[in-house]
Amino acid sequence: MLDIKFVRENSEIVKENIKKKFQDEKLPLVDEAISLDFEKRETQKKADELRANRNRLSKEIGNLMAQGKKEEGMALRAKVKEQADELEALSEKENELGKRLTSIMMIIPNIIDDSVPIGKDDSENVEIQKYGEPTVPDFEIPYHTEIMESFGGIDLDSAGKVAGNGFYYFMGDIARLHSAVLAYARDFMIDRGFTYCIPPFMIRSAVVEGVMSFAEMDAMMYKIEGEDLYLIGTSEHSMIGKFIDTIIPESELPQTLTSYSPCFRKEKGAHGIEERGVYRIHQFEKQEMIVVCKPEDSKMWFDRLWQNTVDLFRTLDIPVRTLECCSGDLADLKVKSIDVEAWSPRQKKYFEVGSCSNLSDAQARRLKIRIKGENGNYLAHTLNNTVVAPPRMLIAFLENNLQADGSVKIPKVLQPYMGGKTKIDKK
Repeated sequence: MLDIKFVRENSEIVKENIKKKFQDEKLPLVDEAISLDFEKRETQKKADELRANRNRLSKEIGNLMAQGKKEEGMALRAKVKEQADELEALSEKENELGKRLTSIMMIIPNIIDDSVPIGKDDSENVEIQKYGEPTVPDFEIPYHTEIMESFGGIDLDSAGKVAGNGFYYFMGDIARLHSAVLAYARDFMIDRGFTYCIPPFMIRSAVVEGVMSFAEMDAMMYKIEGEDLYLIGTSEHSMIGKFIDTIIPESELPQTLTSYSPCFRKEKGAHGIEERGVYRIHQFEKQEMIVVCKPEDSKMWFDRLWQNTVDLFRTLDIPVRTLECCSGDLADLKVKSIDVEAWSPRQKKYFEVGSCSNLSDAQARRLKIRIKGENGNYLAHTLNNTVVAPPRMLIAFLENNLQADGSVKIPKVLQPYMGGKTKIDKK
């Protein structure tokens, strides 16, 4: 969320940014926000004048009563009562204007970084670099659920009966592989200096509104009926929420955390749920990383975060590439985002396995996450990135490590988490 002072003083920049994101329908919101802000400040000014006058009259009444001038004091009391009613009306108006202004400011997108390519949607994202050599073996690679079924490792039919489409049972070596990848990712991030955390898997609406846009909320979040709680779609939300309404000393920054959690998503919208596989589902597990830092450090941390994901995938013998997300593919709170995509030998193309985002001070402004500096308090910057998110990541793992005999090799770094196994064999 932008600072209204910035919007007032840079309205053309804000409008140009909206155009770059191809959200022209939001252009009138800028002038509306400025108008509401002016009216709110004028109302506040009148209310402050009334409060000052009321305080002055109250002192005057006290003096008159002390002098025995009761009649004059009572007359002033009636005037104070009249002003109190007017002040109450002004306060209500100020509160209502503030709510309307906030609702608009929550919709106006954050200012994107100058380096972000301009494009309408994800089809115009820009490849940055490839890591590892993408190869296609000389044998056919089955669909990922068929590979899992060959190990007796997945049961979609039972999951469909129990919970519907978008759910699964993992079994045997596939279930163990799933847990092994998460445990390895956890230790990988701990070795890089991040503090491990298991966060709440439900968050209140105040946190939801602080960490994401309304459009994302509607498309993703499951609401707990009858309670002010939502199931998390990613642990980033509860991890950033950990710092709500806090003032962090500069000496305690950066805060670098890595977290495990299940994630729950409606997957509402164009993509939908894939019935056959486990690429887009309602429930999955993930290892995440977040950073809370000083504004001048956020660009440096952004590059460190996405590099962590690239490095992890390369230790598992999976070729990846990085993509710069274009302006139209950025969620409204983000100033810059890079996707990490893994190579699929079966599809002969890359697909998304993680996303790294810099949100500058947007989440911090909403959640009141401040830094205590020598010259006063100021807003922090927040960043997040996927370490690994099976079962989607398992698709890339199984395809890239599948052998001609149907077995799957286990890379050396993962073997300790698989009980020393060097491969898993077909049933």
